[in-house]
This record gives sequence, C-alpha cells and structure tokens, in this order.
Amino acid sequence: MSADELSTPLGQKRSRWQRLRRFRLPFTASQAIATALGLFVLVFLGFAIFGNDPFGGEPIVHVEIKPAPDQPKQATAEAGKDNGGKSDGAPAAATEQSGSKEAAGQKTITIIDGSKGTRQDVVVATDEPSQKEPAASQINADGINPRLLEQSRYGMIPVMAGGLKPFSAYAMTSDADRAKAERVPTVTIVVSGLGIGAARTNDAVMKLPAAVTLAFTPYGADPGKLATEARQRRHEVVLQIPMEPFDYPDNDPGPQTLLTSSATEQNLDRLKWHLSRIQGYVGLSNFMGARFVATEPAMQAVIRDAAKRGLGYLDDGTAPRSVAGTLAKSLAIPYARADLTIDAVPAGTDIDKALARLEGIAKERGSAIGMASALPATIERIVNWSKSLEGRGILLVPLTTAMLKSKSS
Repeated sequence: MSADELSTPLGQKRSRWQRLRRFRLPFTASQAIATALGLFVLVFLGFAIFGNDPFGGEPIVHVEIKPAPDQPKQATAEAGKDNGGKSDGAPAAATEQSGSKEAAGQKTITIIDGSKGTRQDVVVATDEPSQKEPAASQINADGINPRLLEQSRYGMIPVMAGGLKPFSAYAMTSDADRAKAERVPTVTIVVSGLGIGAARTNDAVMKLPAAVTLAFTPYGADPGKLATEARQRRHEVVLQIPMEPFDYPDNDPGPQTLLTSSATEQNLDRLKWHLSRIQGYVGLSNFMGARFVATEPAMQAVIRDAAKRGLGYLDDGTAPRSVAGTLAKSLAIPYARADLTIDAVPAGTDIDKALARLEGIAKERGSAIGMASALPATIERIVNWSKSLEGRGILLVPLTTAMLKSKSS
C-alpha cells in the first residue's frame, strides 16, 4: 500500500485532478509578469544603444531632386529608411542648405547617408526666382516701386525702404541734370489745383514742358489715374494737402481738411486719407491753410510725417507767417518756398510780367520758384515763355532739382 493510500480518508480514493492540485510552481504569477516585462525592457535598451540607426522611427519621404543644367545626371534622395534599421545604400535624408551661395533659380540640397551619416551638397534647379533679385525689377507698369508703399486703412501710402526715398525715386532728373543746374540760374514752375477737372488737368499734362511740376489735390473722380499720366509724360508730381485757412469754414478747402482745433491723431489720420489718393509723388504742399501752416504744433506733425516717409515739402508762399521752413530745416527734409504766383492776375500781360520777375529773381539768387493754376491763358503763356528761356541763360528745372540746389546753396 502506498503512502498516498494511507493518507486518503477511509472509503475514498484520490482522483488524478486532486493529485495535480497538490503540485506548486516555484514562483507566483505576478513574479512571472514582472520578469517578462524586465526582459522586454532589456531587449529594447540593447537595441536602442547598440543599433546603428540614426534615423530610426522617422517617417519615410521620397523627394525627387531636379539637377541644375550643368549637372548631367538626375539625383533621387530617399529621406528616412525602414524601421528595421537596414539601408539599401540610398541616401537617407535630404535637407536645404540655406547658407550656401546660390545662383538665381537654384537651391543647394544636403543629402545625408542613412547608414554612414555622411553629407553631400547638390545644387538643383528650382522654378522659383531667387530671393536676392534686386527690388528695382519689381517696379510696376505705372513706375511705382512697391517697396516704397505701405498699407493703411485707406489704401497704399508712401514710405521709405532701405534708405530709398520717394523724393529721389520719383525725381525726373539725373545727376548730370542737377550738376548742370548748379552752374546756371534756374526757374521752377509748379502748376497747382490739378485732379478736380479732368479736361483742365489733361491740358496741363499734355501741353506744358516736362520740366514743369504738377501739384494734385486729393479730390476728383480719379486723381490717381491723372497723376500717373502726368508721370508718364515726365512731370514730377506733388500732392497738395487741404489745410485750414483763417476764414474757415466760410472758406472750406474740402473734405478731410486738417484743422488746428483737431487732435494730432485725427489730423494724421486725415493726412493718411490724402496720402492714399495718388501715388508716385515727390513731396507735399499746402492747399490753402494760412492758419494751419502758421500754427507750429499742428504743422509739426505734418512735417514730421513727411520726413518719416521720405518726402519733400513745398510752401506755396501765400502765408507770410508759415513755420514750415523752420520745421523742415530742423528735420533736414527737402524744402522750398514759392517766390510768387505768376497768375494772381489771370491776364496775359500780367502773367508775362510775373514770368519776367521770376527770371530776375533767378538771376539774382540763383533759383526761383513760381506757382500757377491750370487756366488756359496761364498754360499758353508758360509754353511760349519756356521756348526761349534757355537762350536767355536760364534753365527750367523740376521741383526736386530746385530743392536740392537750395539745400546745397
């Protein structure tokens, strides 16, 4: 009789299942799970430490590289590799190298070998123009440089860019022309009040010599189009800003007039509306404004804004107490003041006399500036007078030349 039988209660025999239940493993279930997790972590760490896979786990991207015209073969780079850690010899990654010297329409791609980590630079052709092309090539059909514009809530307004100013960018004379003007007496004619009447404006644009500067008000149906036509005919353009006269509002320059009673912020906001009406002008001038130009706090904001935007300023000479000259000098911006209005009396003989007076001032001081309106008689007299002007030893020059000559003198 076996020992099992002796330990079995009388009258009973142990089944096979009861015998197996007495068998016990040398560890518990929780100990087994912990051991398995430990083995998994050890395997993972070993693979991560000793596996040679610099791009393991990264997504796979295929990039087609078009070679530059001077490269005979087409290169194809495979960025990344499979998660198994093996490489088939193809490059593992391709990145752009921004610091290299590139020609227009080209880019440099750095190809990195996935298994060895070696790098190779390849120059490839692109469909995009080079970012280093000069901004001059971006000048539009109207002759406007987009770099010299910024967006306002009313539209595009002038601004300086990289040292380039609208005053010099839209001047219609060369250095040689200005050098010639330094040696002889010069006369500048500025015809003002343009833009409101299209017919009168067109007469001034088409009939007057190109050296005559044209000043536009911000009003009219389409002053921007008329100003563009003037610039295409080689006229320099000035923008007139409506300002408060002494008898305002009985004498009202028009909507958005700058007022001495308004806050500086409001006047600057109105100024931006005026600035957005046309483009391509070399400077600003007052439209009426005898009270405004004589009020230093109000006028200072306008001159400062003109200086910030790279514009000149022309005082039409009608306000004896104007502070524009003093403020312009303190900010070192191009400035000039008109000597007289040639058609204050709009009769032919009086206009001729005024033009003769202008010549006398030019010979005495070296330069003279006259204001005029676009009356038919005025345009006719200026055209006839200008034909023989150079023969009398006097040069007709645009406003920017007169401003620079005054500054140099």
